[in-house]
Amino acid sequence: MPNALVTGAGTGIGEAIARRLVRDGFKVWVTDRDAEAARRVGESLGMPHLRVDVTRREDLEAARERVYAEDGRLDVLVANAGVSTMNRFLDLTEEEWDFNFAVNAKGTFLTLQTFARGMVHQPLMPGRELRGKMVAIASMAARQAAPLLAHYSASKFAVLGLVQAAAKELAPYRLTVNAVNPGFVRTSMQEREVAWEAALRGLTPEEVIQDYLRQTPLGRLETPEDVAGVVSFLAGPDSDFLTGEALEVNGGAWIF
Repeated sequence: MPNALVTGAGTGIGEAIARRLVRDGFKVWVTDRDAEAARRVGESLGMPHLRVDVTRREDLEAARERVYAEDGRLDVLVANAGVSTMNRFLDLTEEEWDFNFAVNAKGTFLTLQTFARGMVHQPLMPGRELRGKMVAIASMAARQAAPLLAHYSASKFAVLGLVQAAAKELAPYRLTVNAVNPGFVRTSMQEREVAWEAALRGLTPEEVIQDYLRQTPLGRLETPEDVAGVVSFLAGPDSDFLTGEALEVNGGAWIF
């Protein structure tokens, strides 16, 4: 059975990815900074769960040691853990900037690097020309910066640069690295963002949601499962010759 590890898998997109990969036949290591959330999802799937704060290399190294001690390898890594806050550029604080970059940019870097250091030494996957695959969850705000999200957008732009550079360096080791850029995804994170945006723009939460829908040609909010389906593709054999790419899964959305 192939195996995978997903960070930030206790809720939202990460949970949907973990559930989809289990459905695809993977053993999934469910990790999250919230130990109780990781336990809930892991136990519901009958899968191992670990508390991992992606801003702490020691947490990631401990997780890698557990995975390799039990499974001897890691086939798919999904660096999903992320955070957001929202503020006007002129009011943005250093604390907000540092918080977003610590998790979204540095956390993704630490996650990819820590596990890549193990994956480069493992045998090829059975019947494949690859040792493993890595996927980072970025955002459509990594392609076009969004108002009120200067710090978040910048941190996600960093993820795309990291993915492209890592893909080039790790390709000779037969590892692929790709990104997924979700759009307006209906999650608990979005609920918080809608409330913040409504307050900052002087709108009601429903008006903010309607604005998201107007920007999405397919006419509905994205679901975590929409993202998970694309990650499933990147985790599977049909994407084995794809690396250094960012796949847009946003219903055609665009940002003013």
